[in-house]
Amino acid sequence: MIKDTSIDFIDALQQIAKDKGISVDTLLDALANALLAAYKRMPDAEEFATVTVDPDTGEIRVYGQEVDDDDNVIREWDVTPKDFGRIAAQTAKQVMTQRIREAERDLKYEEYAGREGDIVTGIIQQTDSRYTLLDLGKVEALLPQAEHVPYEKYDHGSRLKAYIVEVRKTSKGPQIVVSRTHPGLIKRLFELEVPEISSGVVEIKAAAREPGHRTKIAVWSNDSNVDPVGACVGARGARVRMVTNELRGEKVDIVPFSDDPREFVMRALQPAKVKEVHLDDATGTATVVVHDFQLSLAIGKEGQNARLAARLTGWRIDIKSETQMAEEEAYAAQEWAEGEWVETESGEMVWQPAEGGEAVSAEQWTAGTSDEAPDGEAASGAADGDAAAVESSPQTSGPDGAPEAAPVAEETGVDR
Repeated sequence: MIKDTSIDFIDALQQIAKDKGISVDTLLDALANALLAAYKRMPDAEEFATVTVDPDTGEIRVYGQEVDDDDNVIREWDVTPKDFGRIAAQTAKQVMTQRIREAERDLKYEEYAGREGDIVTGIIQQTDSRYTLLDLGKVEALLPQAEHVPYEKYDHGSRLKAYIVEVRKTSKGPQIVVSRTHPGLIKRLFELEVPEISSGVVEIKAAAREPGHRTKIAVWSNDSNVDPVGACVGARGARVRMVTNELRGEKVDIVPFSDDPREFVMRALQPAKVKEVHLDDATGTATVVVHDFQLSLAIGKEGQNARLAARLTGWRIDIKSETQMAEEEAYAAQEWAEGEWVETESGEMVWQPAEGGEAVSAEQWTAGTSDEAPDGEAASGAADGDAAAVESSPQTSGPDGAPEAAPVAEETGVDR
């Protein structure tokens, strides 16, 4: 039995548990395992043994055990060595320190393990070309370069909100990976600023983001008396301004969500006014028609508005002006001969009619010949030849001095 300074030992153990945020039972288990390891290294140690630590008195005892083939304990007896306290003190200190560190790491991991998708606020500690470190208090978060917002500067010592994308368990403790580009950051920021979202009255149905430039979100209200867009914008834009400030000037468009795909596509393209929307379910394409003067606004700078609207709605969006639509309809109304251009062995491109027949060369196509081009060409050649013959024939003058065509030999077989 070991009773040396048992009360002081328990008090110290409780103080460590309080400072480190670890339960006393966890420390007692770690101590018992450390002491058992120390006992196993002693000469004449029992093959099967266990160590108990009384949580009230601090008594430490070692019991030898006899087990059966199924590892069930048949009997126990006290085998506590006389000098076990000194040996235990020497060997258990390092093991206890290690176990305390492991318990702290496990505690930190459990604190953040279920927080993927949450938002945290940290202080920027270090920034380089690979990552930025955020101090979250007990742990540090890693902000990789791929999760940085373009042109956003991270000054040492400044506070920054980030979105948790992954929590990894490593030998050095939990590694928390955060992002500044994830669309979920927008949702969490609005939850902080808009009570209607945090309470569930207003929902963010979809979000599309180009980090550092522009974001579109679609909102829906579960209460007919609550305007979802107005709730997110706030009085004089106060709520949405807080979000844009945290995003360092990134523009945020808030549009009302709709179950009707046509209506949703029209709203997603705001601020442009859409005239009509045609949906093709087979290809997932939405053809949008706008007034001519609204075309550039609907597409946006470098196509940004159209891209964000497509991501927000899930439809491929093809935007056309009224003039373009009218021209396409007129073009489609024309009748065209069916066929295809093919390349001959000589490398010449010819038009091959779908219904068969002679192919038409590019020169004949340009000249406007029909599918009877060979016959027509021959007839045309003959006509041209006759005309040339007439022009080259000698002429005689008539009685009145007018030119007269030369006589032509009759088909009698006799020369004139």
